[in-house]
Amino acid sequence: MAVETTTTGEEGRTGQAGESSQSSQSSQSSQSSHASQAGRQTRDSLATVEAGLDALETTAEHEGSTLLRVLRAGYPPVLALGLILAVWQALYAAKIWPDWKLPGPHQVFTSLKDAFDNGDVWPAVGHSIGHGAVGFAASVVLGTVLGLLVGRFKPVRAGIGPILSGLQSLPSVAWVPPALMFFGPTPAMLYTVVLLGAVPSIAVGVVSGLDQVPALYLRVGRNIGARGLASVRYVLLPAALPGYLAGLRQGWAFAWRSLLAAEIIVQSADLGHSLGFLLKNAQDTNDMAGAFAAIILILTVGVGVNQLLFVPIERRVLRSRGLA
Repeated sequence: MAVETTTTGEEGRTGQAGESSQSSQSSQSSQSSHASQAGRQTRDSLATVEAGLDALETTAEHEGSTLLRVLRAGYPPVLALGLILAVWQALYAAKIWPDWKLPGPHQVFTSLKDAFDNGDVWPAVGHSIGHGAVGFAASVVLGTVLGLLVGRFKPVRAGIGPILSGLQSLPSVAWVPPALMFFGPTPAMLYTVVLLGAVPSIAVGVVSGLDQVPALYLRVGRNIGARGLASVRYVLLPAALPGYLAGLRQGWAFAWRSLLAAEIIVQSADLGHSLGFLLKNAQDTNDMAGAFAAIILILTVGVGVNQLLFVPIERRVLRSRGLA
């Protein structure tokens, strides 16, 4: 009887201990679950707060970025133009030179207005931009191919590289007489001068961009099957894009200068009524105000193409790579 009582007591204690252990495990599991849930809630709260802050920052940037970009991009040129006009007007008012040598801003802008009223401006701008666009497009194709050949093949680079550097330093106007003798006063002469002025700059820009491409990119490209033209299309050109764009930008400047030099020197009905013709005509009639008006038009077209085409593309590329 005593043995049974002892056994029963031991069983009772064992049961109580088991229940206590189960209760303790259940309590620990409940505490762990609560802690995990609290941690998740904290993380979710922090993520919500961070998302809200990011949204506020993005909204503020989006609302203020357009106005700030316009102000930052606009006021330096406007300030510089105002200073130039002020100095110009001061020199004109001082009467250091006669009016036919240094006309005032008012006279120049009056001459420009008369050119618009007479219908001389838009045909001239159209002819010059058309010739420049065709010549520059051909220069981009030839300059890109030549730059890839020079940048990728050492024998070609050793032979043609120094020639490209020399051609880049040669004044574009030097090509006008031989081009005129070879082609005559035709659009082909203009395109030849533009090509010889712009192609070296574009090719040098491509070579400069290729020199900055890490060799690791090419090895990775070969490992995933990018070889030959596929390597150029998907590896080399995208990696060299910043240097390539700089070369295109400089190539446009050389193309525009080359074109205007040829238009000023060569006058022909086959070449049309161009901006160079306006400037040359002002020289022939001793019209200094008209000459300044033509120069303003030439500058406006050149700067406009650069600011409206090349600058946004370059900014977008640099921003996509975290460089701006």
